[in-house]
Amino acid sequence: MYKLHCFAQSGNSFKVAFLLRALGQAYEPVFVDFMNGASRDPAWREATNEMGEAPILEDGTRRITQSGAILSYLADKHGAYGGTTPEEKLEVLRWILFDNHKFTSYFASYRFSKSFGPVAPDPAVMAWLKGRLEVAYDIVNKHLAKTPFMVGNAPTIADFSLSGYAFYPEEENGLDLLNRYPHVAAWVARMQALPGWVAPYDLMPGDRILPKW
Repeated sequence: MYKLHCFAQSGNSFKVAFLLRALGQAYEPVFVDFMNGASRDPAWREATNEMGEAPILEDGTRRITQSGAILSYLADKHGAYGGTTPEEKLEVLRWILFDNHKFTSYFASYRFSKSFGPVAPDPAVMAWLKGRLEVAYDIVNKHLAKTPFMVGNAPTIADFSLSGYAFYPEEENGLDLLNRYPHVAAWVARMQALPGWVAPYDLMPGDRILPKW
């Protein structure tokens, strides 16, 4: 059985948990107490993940980190959600890289600062992050006006990757994104209709933390 090191607030962890459920694969969740600094402990990094991040997937003796790498590994291993042609596979990779670099990156940084950061966020930094994430959302929204999923007519790991943070409560970011980007909202609803979808706070270990700022 797989082991997935994860915690409830992590959209990157949710991407993997959601895919495992969509694939019909059982897994054991392993709680990472990220919010209380577990991943900053040198001993944890030495034993678990030198990058100090979740998710981490254990498959027997193999340990894989970084959500994009994990999604790719699972798609290849189980022959699903990875794209069906070389062109589709390349397009899937292209969107995962865009997600990791921009779509998830800016949004997750904004959400963390607003809801979970130890001090009130700097307004100038938040304004910059907001501008960057809105550009990324606009790109995805325009793309989804032409296609039901990120790569063609069926979901792929590109969709699991980009949608990872879209299922968390709006109050954690306060940006009303699904109303402002209707094609993204329709795609999120399509993802929620896939087998195995469960809301993140009902799926992964750890207590819900209310927004701080």
